[in-house]
Amino acid sequence: MLVTIIGAGAAGCFAAIELKRLRPNLEVKVLEGGNRPLAKVMITGGGRCNLTNSFLGVKSLEKVYPRGHRLMKHLFHDFDNEATFHWWENEGVRLLTQADECVFPRSQRAGEIVEKLLELMRQHEVDLITQARVTAIRPFEEKPGYELTLKDGRTLQSDVVLIATGGVQTGWQREMLEGCPLALEAPLPSLFSFVIKNEALTNLTGLVVRNAVASLPGTKFKAQGALLITHWGLSGPAILKLSSYAARWMAERDYRCPLSINWMQGATENEVRESLNTLAKQNPQKYVGSIHPNHLQSRLWGLILQQAGIGESLRWCELSGKPLNRLVTMLTTTPYAVEGKNRFKEEFVTCGGVALGEINPKTLESKKHPGLYLAGEVLDVDAVTGGFNLQAAWTMGFVAAKSIAARHPD
Repeated sequence: MLVTIIGAGAAGCFAAIELKRLRPNLEVKVLEGGNRPLAKVMITGGGRCNLTNSFLGVKSLEKVYPRGHRLMKHLFHDFDNEATFHWWENEGVRLLTQADECVFPRSQRAGEIVEKLLELMRQHEVDLITQARVTAIRPFEEKPGYELTLKDGRTLQSDVVLIATGGVQTGWQREMLEGCPLALEAPLPSLFSFVIKNEALTNLTGLVVRNAVASLPGTKFKAQGALLITHWGLSGPAILKLSSYAARWMAERDYRCPLSINWMQGATENEVRESLNTLAKQNPQKYVGSIHPNHLQSRLWGLILQQAGIGESLRWCELSGKPLNRLVTMLTTTPYAVEGKNRFKEEFVTCGGVALGEINPKTLESKKHPGLYLAGEVLDVDAVTGGFNLQAAWTMGFVAAKSIAARHPD
């Protein structure tokens, strides 16, 4: 029996390895449309490969999987982050869990992950074919299986097909699926930084606030974490998480909307006012421009004072009434206008894809098309930054392999 996997990314390659381990006699082909397998894995995590997360502190999967959290909760019973950690360590890849709970190879090399996957595919005799873009998938009318048409006109017959092409963000992927109609959720960008045309802010390019809260006024969308000021606006984990949570909402508004920043680690106005009063009591004769909350850098503090209309030469003992109220407001809800999105390096993540109602959540097999499976970002599942997207790929690759092996024995 031939199993053809479309897409040599994380989910596809992982599935191929696990399938051959479960059913060594199966013929497994992996078709990759590009020149290089695992190209996206090679650049993830800034080239270091943030391959999973410890999930410590993750109280709800919805916080890290804005779309697909129910499916992931179910699939984690088969293969979760701990299973991923042990899988890689058992293959000789030593891992490191950082203080932020992100997991990387100790070598800090994404290449080690890619090399190990390719080595295992060779070891298990997986047939990997590059420059083999599939343009059409059509089920046979009189027997189980599918005919695949490649871009160069060649055709391939396969008993089982696993689609693991990544996000459905281009026309050829949608056209490929036309022969096996599946409901699609509109593919949209997720994980992007915000364009903010505010020169006073962007003059602070490179400045990092370790713990800020970014929110979209009038909505429930809010995210906390490190925030990075860039030459185009704002980025960093807080912004990237917020972009993921609000991906569809922002797309509907053409990525133009108000933004609010709490620079005080999410503290309330009363808590901030109390903190400022303490600073005033401890430094009554000091200038407000020279004394500021410890976690804020002096350049950012100067900007916040400017935005609040407070001169840096004012003494702390003189700060009260309306000026104090303006400062409290600015520290907790600095307003900005988002005027577009900016791609997050090359780690492009798409929300949307094949609707989850199209698949059996236990097996990842299509409900309409027996023998057709889907795994990875081609489904309407995506995550915030921090290793969660790759974890979804490992998990779905594993479950798809297990399901194919059980339903289609060699």
